[in-house]
Amino acid sequence: MEPISPTDALFLIGESREHPMHVGALQLFEPPEDAGPHFVRESYQAMLECTELQPTFRKHPAFFGGITNVAWSFDKNVELDYHLRRSALPEPGRVRDLLELASRLHGSLLDRHRPLWEAHLVEGLQDGRYAVYTKYHHSLMDGVSALRLIQRAFTTDPDDDEVRVPWNLPPRKKERRNRRSLLERAAGTAGSAFALAPSSVKLARAALLEQQLTLPFRAPRSMFNVRIGGARRVAAQSWSLDRIKAVKSATGVTVNDVVLAMSSGALRAYLLEQNALPTDPLIAMVPVNLRKGDDDRGGNLVGTFLCNLATDLDDAAKRLKIISTSIRDTKEVFQQLPPVQQLVLSAFNIGGLFFGLIPGYLSAAAPPFNIVISNVSSGRTEPMYWRGARLDGNYPLSIALEGQAVNITVTNNANNLDFGLVGCRRSVPHLQRLLGHLETSLKDLERAVGV
Repeated sequence: MEPISPTDALFLIGESREHPMHVGALQLFEPPEDAGPHFVRESYQAMLECTELQPTFRKHPAFFGGITNVAWSFDKNVELDYHLRRSALPEPGRVRDLLELASRLHGSLLDRHRPLWEAHLVEGLQDGRYAVYTKYHHSLMDGVSALRLIQRAFTTDPDDDEVRVPWNLPPRKKERRNRRSLLERAAGTAGSAFALAPSSVKLARAALLEQQLTLPFRAPRSMFNVRIGGARRVAAQSWSLDRIKAVKSATGVTVNDVVLAMSSGALRAYLLEQNALPTDPLIAMVPVNLRKGDDDRGGNLVGTFLCNLATDLDDAAKRLKIISTSIRDTKEVFQQLPPVQQLVLSAFNIGGLFFGLIPGYLSAAAPPFNIVISNVSSGRTEPMYWRGARLDGNYPLSIALEGQAVNITVTNNANNLDFGLVGCRRSVPHLQRLLGHLETSLKDLERAVGV
């Protein structure tokens, strides 16, 4: 048994049929030229032989009668063929068929009585490629640690045929066994709260007087900020990193600023198409990784910024400038704070999400923000392989929340940026149209800055 941290417990307590709390990824692979007709089946069998599971992949909430979400239970014997599954697409095996399958898988709950993860090996694409869909409960790990763990199963050597799987990779750093009692943890949390006091005046001045921070509950009401159902739709596409870097270099902003500006233009176009564009600009919540170096241990260590997306403006260059300024000013305040206070400020930014669980609240009040847009860097720029199969696409799939019907998450893969979109199937019609709007938005930025 091991105590469940308060942060991780929130993802368990907040889960329901309408709100699955897992993060996922959809990866596309090009088999090696010498792959035989049974390459995927042989890969599946080889993965099933990796039976030494790390603790993260053996744990699930313990049940004490009617009480749960207090401690982790660790299974000694895990049915690996339950967690690792092999599927095939119906003919003709189009990418849209793969995305439809991923949509269904991403909308289903993980079994609380088993370790909280699944992996699906999917064959049958008409172009000869195959895919892997994975999902991990957010209480086990956040998107950053999941991505870094998956990346470690890959290699830059196309001739390396060693079978590596995330569930039996040892952590990079030795995890200290936390022997503190729950009482000691509570005392530590109280101490952290007192530690916030010396900076509270400075933070308030920066936020309220200098207006350096974008604060929650200033976002307009939009069609994205409604009650959601449990069914999901996912969409995915890659864009050349060179195109995005060209806009970055021409304007002196960051890659993440360009990603946010692409998303802003796409959201504006989509909402205009739906006759639902608010007069005031949308506000995005932007998660930021608080880990150092290549730490890929489980758990959650993510902070949050709020960013003005300037969707009220038609000019792409002006939108990019406002977005860059909004992120820069927020970062200046945020980086002056020690880690504990960064987490407290982040909790303040997202705390309003819990009000969405109150009946009638979403229809009566302004949302804390309108959408979550996350850029998760893998830290790798070379083409990656697994048993000689090249990783063609690595699309992160995150969580749609009550009052937050759309999520956009991005990661880099070789010389591409891979966008993964997740939306409530009922509340966000034709989610895939956002992909076309993202391309149009990038072209608008290229024209606006002369690249």
